[in-house]
Amino acid sequence: MRIIVCGMGVVGQSFLKLLLTSSTSLYKNYGIKPRVVACIDSKGIAYSPIGLDLEKVLAIKEKPSANLSDYGGAKLHSKSYIEEIDAEVFLELTPTNLSTAEPGLTHIISALRSKKNVITVNKGPLALSFSSLIELADYNNVMFRFSGTVGGGTPVLEFAKHCLKGDKITSFTGILNGTTNYILTRMADGLPFDEALKDAKEKGYAETNPSLDIDGDDAAAKLVIMANWIMGYKVTLRDVDKIGISNINQDEFSKATSSGKSIKLIAKCDKNELYVKPIPISKDDPIYVNGTLNAVTFRSEHSGEQTIIGKGAGGMETASSILRDLIEIKENMTNYQLN
Repeated sequence: MRIIVCGMGVVGQSFLKLLLTSSTSLYKNYGIKPRVVACIDSKGIAYSPIGLDLEKVLAIKEKPSANLSDYGGAKLHSKSYIEEIDAEVFLELTPTNLSTAEPGLTHIISALRSKKNVITVNKGPLALSFSSLIELADYNNVMFRFSGTVGGGTPVLEFAKHCLKGDKITSFTGILNGTTNYILTRMADGLPFDEALKDAKEKGYAETNPSLDIDGDDAAAKLVIMANWIMGYKVTLRDVDKIGISNINQDEFSKATSSGKSIKLIAKCDKNELYVKPIPISKDDPIYVNGTLNAVTFRSEHSGEQTIIGKGAGGMETASSILRDLIEIKENMTNYQLN
């Protein structure tokens, strides 16, 4: 199975490391012989039609002036890398852009049009163009998978689509952003917002510019993906009623604590509401988790409430979600060939 990796940040590098340690079990258990033929980042591309030396690629990325073009090897004859390279799977792992979804959106469209299966952990394209991308994948008879966009390594989307198969999910409620959950956990301990945010940055949970998290945009993007994929909706970020956490004060936490509750950034989807808001929830609620954990409760017609809890981010955790999607694509390709 030939793979193109576009985006060589923490997740992209973690994925290569995971392939190096899992190659034997992947072949033994799933019949997968992954061959990464290209790695692309903003500075260049490493390409080999027979497969890259992944340890060499990782060594290049460790250098302060990392440039994948230093890999050497085969040359490409145009800038249409995605269309030109022969591969079965394209991984879109560039940073999320919730304003335009670029460059990820263009990358995914190019890959789907050239009949490559696509795996992404980039929330932007899905938050802004979910329906059109699903239709494009169906039109070209390829698979489009994105389990790492929600829950990181925790299989939130798979749980809803596969474990609750045969039942109808009527609504879901969750904590979908680990950074804000950590900040709110520290605020519940008595820290003011600014100090809790500083602590989150020092521990590496928050970016230098944390607006995507604290303004609720990241959680809203995940909510849109879940609503479309799980509930069959056709919504975008514009349809989400969104409030961030930066204006919460300690008086609100004191009031919540006095009634056995604490404030969490809650994402909710049902037939009437689609929102991301900081609200008090009971400490007995199954989705009440602290630190950087995520949690989602699904409500179904017949099986009632089911809750899944786990880490929402992390390079290796997210890389494991890519591997899950890769295995699903391989199994689908095998079934198609048998039929």
